[in-house]
Amino acid sequence: MRIAYFNELDSYAETYKLNTKDIIDGVGLDPRIGMHYNNPSFGYGGYCFPKDTKQLKASFTDVPNNIISAIVDANETRKEFIASQILKSNPKVVGIYRLIMKSGSDNFRSSAVQGIIAKFLSENIKIVIYEPVLKEDIFEDLKVIKDLEEFKNLSDVIVANRHEDILDDVKEKVYTRDIFHSDV
Repeated sequence: MRIAYFNELDSYAETYKLNTKDIIDGVGLDPRIGMHYNNPSFGYGGYCFPKDTKQLKASFTDVPNNIISAIVDANETRKEFIASQILKSNPKVVGIYRLIMKSGSDNFRSSAVQGIIAKFLSENIKIVIYEPVLKEDIFEDLKVIKDLEEFKNLSDVIVANRHEDILDDVKEKVYTRDIFHSDV
């Protein structure tokens, strides 16, 4: 619920060209909310969240609810919003910098960026991936580039769920919603 909430605040801020950090800092002043786990992302993913939230939604079919369904729906809406924001720049080649969800992880199962990739594919956008934990040269029919400099040069826009200093030399190409440069 927190993930969906802060992601939607970020979508609002980006839509209206507002400062996401200022909004989140203001909301976080309420001690019931606080400043923890408030960093926007492309959506939730991983081994558990997508499966568990969908199962929870299914379990609530006979129970009046709005929030449980909204959480699942919000995650899909977020991925669609992120993809549409990136597509506004009319990129020829979109570089996906890391399939993982957060720094230090090797988990990219059901990562949110994969939903964004699906949207790009439906728009016939060429996609290249930089993911050093992959041994293969292909991931789901997409080219995996092992050389970071080649990846940077090929990409019109670089989609990065989390900021990394290694992209600072091409920051004008990077699209991220990592406002606090943190995994939490």
